[in-house]
Amino acid sequence: MKTEKNLFRHESLQSIKGAQDILKAITKGLAKGVLSFSDDHGEIRLAPRGLLHLKVTARKEDDYHRLDIRLSWQASNGASKKSNLQINHDG
Repeated sequence: MKTEKNLFRHESLQSIKGAQDILKAITKGLAKGVLSFSDDHGEIRLAPRGLLHLKVTARKEDDYHRLDIRLSWQASNGASKKSNLQINHDG
């Protein structure tokens, strides 16, 4: 079985406006069904389909504040078939 791994990671300092622009671009990509990320070090293209798992974590410790937003989904490539649940009873 072939395992495909691609990783894109970007870190930068952004103004609040810059962060808003990035989040808006992500929401537009979700609406279109394609998310494309690129910078000087690489690129990746994702195609979210179906139900998405959403995880939001917010943390505040003294002067340190953090917001994490994670979206994940399983890409359907036809390699794994879902089995149908069957329940039988006697009688």
